[in-house]
Amino acid sequence: RDGMQVIVFGRVSVYEPRGAYQLIARLVVEDGVGRLQQEFERLKQKLSEEGLFDSDRKRSLPVFPRTIGVVTSATGAALRDFVSILRRREWPGRVIVLPARVQGREAAGEIVAQLERAGAWGIFDLLVLTRGGGSLEDLWPFNEEAVARAVAAAPVPVISAVGHEIDFSLSDFAADVRAETPSAAAELISSLFLEVRQRFDVASEGLTESVTRRLENRRSRLELLVSEWKRHSPRNRIENLHLRLDDLGGQLRSQVRESVRQKRHELHRRAVRWSGLAIERRLQLHQERLHQLRLRLEGASPRSVLQRGFVIIHDVEGGFLQRSAQLTSGMPVRAEFADGEAEMTVD
Repeated sequence: RDGMQVIVFGRVSVYEPRGAYQLIARLVVEDGVGRLQQEFERLKQKLSEEGLFDSDRKRSLPVFPRTIGVVTSATGAALRDFVSILRRREWPGRVIVLPARVQGREAAGEIVAQLERAGAWGIFDLLVLTRGGGSLEDLWPFNEEAVARAVAAAPVPVISAVGHEIDFSLSDFAADVRAETPSAAAELISSLFLEVRQRFDVASEGLTESVTRRLENRRSRLELLVSEWKRHSPRNRIENLHLRLDDLGGQLRSQVRESVRQKRHELHRRAVRWSGLAIERRLQLHQERLHQLRLRLEGASPRSVLQRGFVIIHDVEGGFLQRSAQLTSGMPVRAEFADGEAEMTVD
């Protein structure tokens, strides 16, 4: 490429007709990048042998990190992309930017300092180390041994989102999770949040449905109990008794009318029968019946009782006093004898 610095191995020859020198290249190696790549592989091998990149030391990301510390350039596009996605997905946590240079000789020292500061503060649930894409030289601060060790020593999980998809750095290997880009890191964090929120929504809908169903069952049960209560309530029982009474009254009236009709029929039949008897006989029978009735009336008359020596006691209002319990001391009474009355006072 234009501007590439390389080391060329070969030999020089001369083109005699024009006197031009030319280079016959046998091997071309990038200068600078080749050394950086070799240094990258050397550090990667060293730290890997120490166990710094082992999978068993990787920590799971928190489901809902309330406070996230982002170590990056405060003016870089990576931070804008990261925050933009979190806002678009309505992530409700807090993001605190820990500004540091992400390119140049001073960058590694500032990154390490911010990671150590974040650990000392103890307010973060998750740390994100990020910057946009660039050349190997641009991304080299994230390949420094001090940065890799600081990432591995962080007290909370760390996401490394450095460069583009094809870029790998030692901080990616040392971090708990690697994100391909800064945007991917934001999507990873918010995806966990969205998944949990979706679970809560589903659980909320299920709970609402369950509560609604139970309320409907309770309401149906209550309506049934109210119906049963109304059916067995005293008012309903009284109403039913009234209906029963009306029905019995109707039956009684019907029976009375039928009885009267039968009596009238019988009376008519007897009248017809009696009409054939002689008037004297009929009169004699009537007189005899009247005599018997008179005797019965006289026998049942209070006067006849008084004639036999009994006395009838009345209260001041004229009512009959039939029991001794109705009498009190000093109570005025009226005694009725066969031959008269007398006013008395109970002693």
